[in-house]
Amino acid sequence: MKKSDAVEAGVHNFDFLVGEWNVRNRRLKSRFRGCEEWDEFPAQLRMHTILGGVGNVDETHFPTKGYTGATLRLFNRKSKEWSLYWMTDRDGALTPPVTGRFENGRGEFYGDDEDGGRPIRVRFIWSKITSSSAQWEQAFSLDRGQTWETNWIMEMTRIDVTA
Repeated sequence: MKKSDAVEAGVHNFDFLVGEWNVRNRRLKSRFRGCEEWDEFPAQLRMHTILGGVGNVDETHFPTKGYTGATLRLFNRKSKEWSLYWMTDRDGALTPPVTGRFENGRGEFYGDDEDGGRPIRVRFIWSKITSSSAQWEQAFSLDRGQTWETNWIMEMTRIDVTA
């Protein structure tokens, strides 16, 4: 595989997500307290590519939570990494990005942020990707990635628009 082929392959890492999805969310009720209780709620997600595939945007509606979130993803052709930014209509602010790439069908992305005023390391993992399903999970670390607490899991099922 030529170097340019590898870069172009990376541009298409998120193509699986194009379209409409039903989402089953499980979010930890309390972080960093040993909590094992999860809040479960539905969402609907729609994603499309931008900038000729070098970027994409999804918008996720959380009807029982009363807000909408969106993710902006941009592929850096030079570093061959994606940067992922999250935002909601609750505050209109972009979170600091997580960056990373896919290897062997699994995407791992890391970044720094704050949670409750504390500095944290953030990890996103994309896995279990098929033509009709995918999973995303978010984990936070208070010790720079020595230990992780998974606090949000999204299980996605493609909406069949031909039905």
